[in-house]
Amino acid sequence: MAEVVYMPKLSDTMTEGVVATWNKKVGEAVKEGEILAEIETDKATMEFESFYDGTLLHIGVDVGKAAPVNSILAIIGAPGEDISALLAGDSAPKVETTPSPEPQNVETISTPAAPTPQVETQKKEPAKQPIVHANAERVFASPLAKKLAQEKGVDINSVAGTGENGRIVKRDVDHYIPYTPAERIFTPVASGVETYTDEPISQMRKTIARRLAESKFTAPHFYLTLDIDMDNAIAARKSLNAMEGVKVSFNDMVIKSVAVALKHHPNVNSAWMGDFIRRNQHVHVGVAVAVDEGLLVPVIRFADTKGLLQISSEVRDYARKAKDKKLQPSDWEGNTFTISNLGMFGIESFTAIVNPPDSCILAIGGIKEVPVVKNGQVVPGNVMKVTLSCDHRVVDGATGSAFLQTFKQYMESPVSMLL
Repeated sequence: MAEVVYMPKLSDTMTEGVVATWNKKVGEAVKEGEILAEIETDKATMEFESFYDGTLLHIGVDVGKAAPVNSILAIIGAPGEDISALLAGDSAPKVETTPSPEPQNVETISTPAAPTPQVETQKKEPAKQPIVHANAERVFASPLAKKLAQEKGVDINSVAGTGENGRIVKRDVDHYIPYTPAERIFTPVASGVETYTDEPISQMRKTIARRLAESKFTAPHFYLTLDIDMDNAIAARKSLNAMEGVKVSFNDMVIKSVAVALKHHPNVNSAWMGDFIRRNQHVHVGVAVAVDEGLLVPVIRFADTKGLLQISSEVRDYARKAKDKKLQPSDWEGNTFTISNLGMFGIESFTAIVNPPDSCILAIGGIKEVPVVKNGQVVPGNVMKVTLSCDHRVVDGATGSAFLQTFKQYMESPVSMLL
């Protein structure tokens, strides 16, 4: 009997997957445990093994195409087996597995259903042809948002929803169009050809947009900025790296200092859980890593118990895996605090958006040589600006400030973080 292989849920935030490669062709034999395909999730490209023995009878998603979780990925069975009933019976309901959060107020952008409700399959067939992005994701929008998008000439499929459960609401359409129709009217002042390239949105970029939009519009952010004297840190790093086989970065020192400071300030090492606040006794520090398609946050687990060399080794290993899209879900889950460092790009200071479920994220700027006052004298100094973004539902100003002062103490006296 033929078996249906559904699009798997390979990460906690995955809602759809893109087939990067098929390792089998229709008509070829498949054995249980063989790699059937490679699937791109919102964070990595992962190998997917077959659960069945048989022949690949049907491929439901072409290479480079997207499909929602639990939709038909493939069908495996006996050679020549009739699978028309599976395609007709199982594929239609899978389109409806994504529930509307508010059925009475939300419209699904889809081709109108057949007017005659006499046969069940006549109602389900049109539902398989929604107006979608290139990634085949169903779009849920309020009637007002849909009407406003039509009035403004906006493709509502390209608007990121920030309402409940990703619903597109009026403010999303307003924010998507930052100009008025009058601004579209302009007088050419030079000859030339207008060109542009439309790029499909990757799974990773879509997830980043959704999660950060939810964080920004849901969590009340506030920001605390502090200057840190880096003279001692520079000297300590230089001394450490002079040792054979040792390579420690300033970012490694930041991770260690943050981890030790969090043990003194557990209220910062917390998460908003809706009905309660979770105070974490363990310290898992997420480190933002830039990749071509966006941002990944691998986690240094129990960072407060690890030395600088171990932290340095793990960070380099994670960065390499992230760029090769080899990170596994266990590598990026479980963070209790996040660090985002743009100092290596010459950024002096910036504010970061809290990375859920954390209550805080620390933005690290570059080290800049500036005049400073020491012992009543103006002398050259090295200063690094850091900004702590806080979720005010969990962390108050005094709590965040106390954490920053402890972090500053460890960075300005690196030896103390090792005690």
